[in-house]
Amino acid sequence: MKIRIISIFIISLLYFNSCNQNDSTTRKRFVTIGTGAVTGLYYPTGGAISRMINQKSSEYGIKATVESTAGSVFNVNAVCAGDLDFGVVQSDRQYQAYHGTAEWTDSGPKKRLRSVFAIHPESVTLVVSSRTGIHSVNDLKGKRVNLGNPGSGPLQNARDAIAAFGMSEEDLQAEYIKTVEAPGLLQDGRLDAFFYTVGHPSGNIKEATAGRVPVRILPIEGPGIERLIQSKPYYSQTVIPVSLYPSAQNTKDIHSFGVKGTFVSSADVHEAIVYAVTKEVFEHLETFKSLHPSYRVLTKQNMLEGLTAPLHRGALRYYEESGMIDFVPSHLRFE
Repeated sequence: MKIRIISIFIISLLYFNSCNQNDSTTRKRFVTIGTGAVTGLYYPTGGAISRMINQKSSEYGIKATVESTAGSVFNVNAVCAGDLDFGVVQSDRQYQAYHGTAEWTDSGPKKRLRSVFAIHPESVTLVVSSRTGIHSVNDLKGKRVNLGNPGSGPLQNARDAIAAFGMSEEDLQAEYIKTVEAPGLLQDGRLDAFFYTVGHPSGNIKEATAGRVPVRILPIEGPGIERLIQSKPYYSQTVIPVSLYPSAQNTKDIHSFGVKGTFVSSADVHEAIVYAVTKEVFEHLETFKSLHPSYRVLTKQNMLEGLTAPLHRGALRYYEESGMIDFVPSHLRFE
């Protein structure tokens, strides 16, 4: 009788453990992707990635959601704090966070920040009302100009742009509102111009050019911008095709400078999660590219350019398995 009771106990214990193991393997892990304003490109980028993952939810055991945020600085801090699993971040903000400059001068380098891949190019875009007499960056002096909301990547880009022309915020009537509000304020005459760093075409810029007040997109170029690009490795020259904004008063392509959107995570996020995200994007790259015109220029090789923080071990694992390791710069290969 005692032997029978012990046998039943052992069988019950094994069954209990088996059930627990099965539950742990089938339980979904929820991950959140931090993006930006809903009118920008970060939000649909996060949405596209989350949909790709959720279509394979039963395979990976991952359920992804997207959060609209204040932008790059917020995303970096939230990812490193564990409040977000992934974030879309401008390449300059990735550089500054990892090296402990700009907003991270006091708090120190974010050495747990990890790259996953780069995405689309983003141009620093200057939109002005034609009623203001602004024909160049130098004409912004004394004007009502939105530089971008605190905690966003565009704010620092705008500061760099005006500094390249020998100006500071004190030379302007500077505003720091969310870019989603800027087109309406420009059309209402409460702003003369606004900066926005974004991939093109952008719904925000289309909105600004489609109102009753004619607007133009100003070029941001010249010796000062050339020196800026030479001094900051995350900047490069860009061109905004005039064909994307037929309602603007421009007649030719607009030359500017810009950064890249990058997808980042933290060293604390599980390797399997980052591996799954990387694999889905790269193995369905043509599908991903079809989701927005800004993605058309993407290649597997240029999606590994413009990164500063070391690659997450999950992403690196995929690049090794898929034979893409030769595209990975050596300084990104350590964990």
